Amino acid sequence: MLIDTHAHLGRLRHNDQGLTPEALLRRMDEGGIDRAVVLAVESPEELDYYVPTAQVLRWCACCPDRLIPFCACDPRHRYPGRFDPFPVLAEHVAAGCRGFGENLCGLPIDDPMQRRVYDACARLGLPVLLHIDHHINRDGPGLPGLERLLRDHPGVTFIGHGPHFWREISGDVDPAGPAYPAGSVAPGGRVAALLEAYPNLMADLSAGSGHNALARDPAHAVAFLEAHADRILFATDVLAEDQDLPIIELFRTLPLSEASREAIAWRNATRVLRL
Repeated sequence: MLIDTHAHLGRLRHNDQGLTPEALLRRMDEGGIDRAVVLAVESPEELDYYVPTAQVLRWCACCPDRLIPFCACDPRHRYPGRFDPFPVLAEHVAAGCRGFGENLCGLPIDDPMQRRVYDACARLGLPVLLHIDHHINRDGPGLPGLERLLRDHPGVTFIGHGPHFWREISGDVDPAGPAYPAGSVAPGGRVAALLEAYPNLMADLSAGSGHNALARDPAHAVAFLEAHADRILFATDVLAEDQDLPIIELFRTLPLSEASREAIAWRNATRVLRL
């Protein structure tokens, strides 16, 4: 069993038509993936087009045994600071959404408007998938904003993803350096420290950032995944027909224990998403 906790449908980029449900299912079959989480995109920062939750729900309804819908809403709706996301998200949950994401909002990760969304997710039992980079859900070196969220919202499971999350696997992050650092992972990484300190943090292995965090130091990758096997989610961030997905082969070939491989491949997703 293999569950991809980070996939996309629809046109997101101007130069790419994106994936139809049929194309995504083909990509899943090629990669040996049994089920996939389909994410909504309702913030303008990273991509050229929106993929609203209502559309995600329609697509996932065509194959409910394989596609799992997530919902989203931008916290800046309706005069920033006055928007109540709870009734909107409650509708999405009633329609079948199992999580919130992808959070691609161009605000600080712990902005008060964002916290309204997290509070609503806590009430609804929704895990929150956070993309973290230099602008989206921006945070400082060492991820102090993320730590404040983990401390202040213990009822929310936060799933970390993105270049400014995964570069913190190493203890020698240069804030002015590349988003995808090369070379051996140094001791003292904040990702491991936060995973150890906060039971409401998970991490997904998707995209170039997740793959780079493992591939840059395979020996460290094995030790890291074994140590945190109950907190890691297999994921790809697939969004195009011709996209290379090296995380699939890397995950399959790393010498992990069977228990750790199963946890990352599907058991953790089953628990967090209440499948």
